[in-house]
Amino acid sequence: MKRVFLIVLDSFGIGAMPDADAYKDAGTNTIGSCATSEYFHMPNMQRLGLFHIDGVDVAGKVPATGTPAAKVARMTETSNGKDTTIGHWEIAGVVSEKPLPTYPEGFPEDVLRMFSEKTGRGVLCNKPYSGTEVIKVYGDEHVKTGDLIVYTSADSVFQIAAHEDVVPVTQLYEYCKTAREMLVGEHGVGRVIARPFVGESGNYTRTSRRHDYSLQPPKKTMLSYLAEAGKDVIAVGKIFDIFAGAGITEHVYTTGNADGIEKTLGYLEKEFEGLCFVNLVDFDMLYGHRNDIDGYAKALAYFDEKLPQIMDGMREDDILIITADHGCDPGYVQSTDHSREYTPCLIYGKKIAGENLGTRSTFADIGATVLSYLGVSGDISGSSML
Repeated sequence: MKRVFLIVLDSFGIGAMPDADAYKDAGTNTIGSCATSEYFHMPNMQRLGLFHIDGVDVAGKVPATGTPAAKVARMTETSNGKDTTIGHWEIAGVVSEKPLPTYPEGFPEDVLRMFSEKTGRGVLCNKPYSGTEVIKVYGDEHVKTGDLIVYTSADSVFQIAAHEDVVPVTQLYEYCKTAREMLVGEHGVGRVIARPFVGESGNYTRTSRRHDYSLQPPKKTMLSYLAEAGKDVIAVGKIFDIFAGAGITEHVYTTGNADGIEKTLGYLEKEFEGLCFVNLVDFDMLYGHRNDIDGYAKALAYFDEKLPQIMDGMREDDILIITADHGCDPGYVQSTDHSREYTPCLIYGKKIAGENLGTRSTFADIGATVLSYLGVSGDISGSSML
C-alpha cells in the first residue's frame, strides 16, 4: 500500500528566479534572509539535502556535506504568477500561462456596487493593504457602520474583513460565497478570503476562522486523477480551499503549523492508499508577510525539530515530499508580498536513494512524480523525478 505525504512549507523560497525583476522581486531570497537569524537551525533538513540544492545560499552558515539522504531539486515556477493558488495548481500539474487578475488600484466601482447590492452593506477601504493594518485603520468605522472592509494585495485576492460581533462568521462566509459567484471571467480572482477579527478599538486581532473560496482549477489536476482512480486524497490545512474541493476525498482544517504537523502525524498512523497533501501556512501568513525574520526562522526550526517524528512514522513504501509554492522574503523591506523565487523539493523514502536532481523546469514535476509513484495516469504537465 503506497502513500505519499506532500508537505508545502508555504512561501519557503530559496532565491530569486531569473525573471524576478519583472515581478519587482530582484534579489529576494527567503531562506537567505532566515539564515541571518540566530534562530535558524535545520539539521534534519540539512541531512536530507536542503543545502545541496542548486543555488541555495545561506552565506556559508550551513555547508552541504556528504550525500543527501533524499532526492533534492530546485523547482522553477513556469506559471505566470507568484501566488498561492497558481503555485499549488502548478505543483498539482496545471501550468497557468495567464496570470490571475490583480487590483493595485482597488476593485472597479461596478464590482463593489454589485457586491453592496447583494449583501446590503457598504464597503470600506478597497485598496491593497496589510491584513493586520487594515483592521487597525478601518476597524472602528466598520464597527460603527457595519460596512464591510474589502481589500486586496499583490495577489489575486478579494478579502473581506469583519468583526465577529458585527458580522457573525457564518454570515461573513455567505458574503464571501456571494463575492465568489460574482468574481468570474474578467474579474475571476484566485481567492475570495473571509478575514474575521475580534477585540476592541486599538486592539483588534484576526482569528483562526479565516476561510478561502478559490476558483476551480481550469483543468484536471493530479488530485482528480488520483480520486478517479480510487485513491485517497486527503487535504490538511487550506489545501481543500485552494482546489475548491476538486479531487479531494477527505479534508481537515488546521489552526496553524503545529496543528498541521500533529494532524499529519495522525494520518501517518491511519490506513489509506494515496496522497496526504499538507499546507503549513504560518511561514507565509505570520512571518513572511510581516517581515519577521526571527519568527520565520523559529517556525522553520520547529518544523525541522518535528521532521524526525514524521520520518519515523513512515512505512516501508511511503514517500515524503517537502516543497513550497512561492517565496515571501521576510528580509525584503521593499515589500511584504510574495516573491518570485525558486522553491526546494526533497523526496525521502526508505527505498529512495539520495541525489541532487539539479534544477527542474516546472513545479508540475511534483504532481507527475506523485502520479507515477502511485501508478496512476493523468494528462498533466511535468515529468516524474523518480
